[in-house]
Amino acid sequence: MLSNMIDIIIKYQGAFIDGLYVTLQLCLIIWFFGLAIGIFLGVIATNYPKSIGVPTKIFSFFLSGIPILVFLFWLHYPAQSILNIVINPFYTAAFAITLFNIVAVSDVIKEGIANLPKQFVEVARLCNINQKKQFLGIKLPLIFRHVLPSLLVIQVNMLHMTLFASLISVEEIFRVSQRINSLEYQPIEIYTALGLFFLLVSLPINGLAIYLKYKFNRNLSEK
Repeated sequence: MLSNMIDIIIKYQGAFIDGLYVTLQLCLIIWFFGLAIGIFLGVIATNYPKSIGVPTKIFSFFLSGIPILVFLFWLHYPAQSILNIVINPFYTAAFAITLFNIVAVSDVIKEGIANLPKQFVEVARLCNINQKKQFLGIKLPLIFRHVLPSLLVIQVNMLHMTLFASLISVEEIFRVSQRINSLEYQPIEIYTALGLFFLLVSLPINGLAIYLKYKFNRNLSEK
């Protein structure tokens, strides 16, 4: 099986590289905008709980009840038909999965801020440390210490979600593997190679998340 798998990879290396390139492009967009907007939204929603916090909670609640696949198909077919527009499926997939990433990241950030040990801030106030230094030197490191493992796991989940993009004709690695399998009909070899790719990317990130959680997930103090 190993020799067959290597032969197929060599034979279709161009197609695999193209599919991998599309998958990585998709991931970079999802990771960058999901983290940037999600962190910003989580911080803002905590500081303005009524004007921003409540609407984001409602949106998160409804979005969490919709399977990503249903949402993706809805954006690709009926939504574009209703609006009478045609959007490249790559951007449709990137937008849909990024939206789920934003919500997930925002929820984790809000939880991290809510679980921030209060006495650290009180000590900073007693020491007359200004708000800017409190945030950059105390609050921000403690928050990310708490949320970083969860953020890493979420990004791995987003990587796995890119597989759904193949269902709306995005030529990412899974769709390329399907096309190659339709020519060679070697599903064990082809999908094993695909699984190995995801393992190579996912395992280091998951391992880092476990390490950080083990290292940082301690009860520093009671609130």
